Amino acid sequence: MINTLSGRFLVLTVIFVMVAEILIFLPSIARFREEYLLARLERAQIASLNLLAAGEMIAPEVEQELLRNAGVLNVVLRRDVARELVLSGPLPFQVGQTVDLRDDRAWVLIRDAMSRLITPEPEVIRVLGQPVMGGGLQIEFALDSRPLRAALLDYGRNIFWLSLMISAITAVLLFMAVRRVLVMPIRKLVDQMDRFAEAPEDARRIVTPASSVVELRAAEEALSAMQSQLSQSLKQKERLAQLGGAVAKISHDLRNILTTATLLGDRLESVDDPTVKRVGPKIVNSISRAVSLCEGTLAFGKAEESPPALTRFDLGTLAGDIAESEQLAVAPDVVSIGTDIPPGLQVRADPDQLHRVLGNLVRNARQVIAATGVPGEITVCAREEARAWWIEVVDTGPGLPPRAQEYLFQPFQGTARKGGTGLGLAIAAELIKGHGGTLTLKETGPEGTTFCICLPRDGILEIV
Repeated sequence: MINTLSGRFLVLTVIFVMVAEILIFLPSIARFREEYLLARLERAQIASLNLLAAGEMIAPEVEQELLRNAGVLNVVLRRDVARELVLSGPLPFQVGQTVDLRDDRAWVLIRDAMSRLITPEPEVIRVLGQPVMGGGLQIEFALDSRPLRAALLDYGRNIFWLSLMISAITAVLLFMAVRRVLVMPIRKLVDQMDRFAEAPEDARRIVTPASSVVELRAAEEALSAMQSQLSQSLKQKERLAQLGGAVAKISHDLRNILTTATLLGDRLESVDDPTVKRVGPKIVNSISRAVSLCEGTLAFGKAEESPPALTRFDLGTLAGDIAESEQLAVAPDVVSIGTDIPPGLQVRADPDQLHRVLGNLVRNARQVIAATGVPGEITVCAREEARAWWIEVVDTGPGLPPRAQEYLFQPFQGTARKGGTGLGLAIAAELIKGHGGTLTLKETGPEGTTFCICLPRDGILEIV
């Protein structure tokens, strides 16, 4: 129960009520003590005035009876300059404390009351006060501390039990109110969320806002909007998944058909007919682009890339292999591919995935530069900063067109060359993200393009 909202509210209510009662108890017990002493002062004054009015000596028995009725041990009355012992009796203990009732400061009253409560040793208290109704200049009396302490303890016990009863009643009422107003609506909302989670595609299970409490109504409206959006997204995802499965099957069969067409197209090159020689290469190139599109669609249609298998390897060696492989596809005087990586730079990453990423970036740059017919350069470089490693692929090509920049890293849209699918950059960005890094376009323009790979140094890249 203590772990529930209503249970914790119950405990906090009891604690707060008890704290409030303690804050009330301190001035209350001080006031009770002051009134107790003032009552004894009035009785002592009445007894002394009666004795003075008689004008004659009284028997010791009568004097003791007056002191017992007043609840004091002796009375000293000062009506002018002289002090007069009006009533006297034996003192059972020595005088241990002097109290001046004319000092009515709150903290003094509270201090003296609490001091009396925690002092169990009996003693005689000497009390000074102002006589009521102008019955003299000062009245002084002594009393035993035991009856006073007993009265304070009895008053404290009554206050404690009263406070406890008030706390219990208040806590129970608040507990019931909180359960009715807050806990039950929240539990109902949770039940509706669980019911929706069982079948989120069922629009009938979306929460209908109905609470009269402003905060709960806002929560219901937000939850309803979120559930509606989620339900629509799930339906859309399901349709897209079905469409993707169909496209994958079609692409698979179409790739097989186009592969056969490619083989047949290759045989056209041996035909001596001028028209065939002129049209044949174009047909073969078109079929090759169609095959490439089918293969890219099948590759992108996989559920997800496998997690990177991290291992330590030399980044310079990997980049050198990529540069050498891509250089074989083009003449050095057309495109020059090189690296600028510090010797001995060791990286901890997935070599196959990083090879695919860098290979795709270098290949894209090579194809774009070669298509322009203007000689260019491609450089793979790396540098170290405080908390990250940066790997850049820099080329001197013509830059990316505006449409390619707008849809960069989006499949089938962010391509910069004719016949491209835009899948390469989308897959590359996904692979780098799996390493905890980012792939971004740093700059592009007529002077060239720079793609930047940022990998954090916490276990991803290290230098030895």
